[in-house]
Amino acid sequence: MSPEQATHGEIPRLGTLEARVMDVLWEHGPSTIREVISRLATEPAYTTIATVLANLDRKNLVTSSRAKHSTTYSARQNRHEYTADLMGQILRSSGDRAASILSFVDAMPKDDLELLREYLDRRNDRGRT
Repeated sequence: MSPEQATHGEIPRLGTLEARVMDVLWEHGPSTIREVISRLATEPAYTTIATVLANLDRKNLVTSSRAKHSTTYSARQNRHEYTADLMGQILRSSGDRAASILSFVDAMPKDDLELLREYLDRRNDRGRT
């Protein structure tokens, strides 16, 4: 999380095209604008993706590095970290954190509940050693 996000407690939400660009960076790693365009289902204009990446940089979601004649963009955090930060923000703003967590868990499919149980068991076992 960026220092600005930590101060304000807000994780930037992604617009549709921003989410698609972040998906490319998360799935393929550091990419140039042309590489991002080639990995999208549609072919938006170069300037559109350049603007989206500039916005993502302003939101502290990507970093850029320049080498020779191209700029490469990288996600500042992985998809899982971003999602966890966003979930934390939603829980903080829910008004009743416990009720929100319990409602979320009640709606989880059995496979996800089993994953959560296994994780909590391992976590408890580590705490005992």
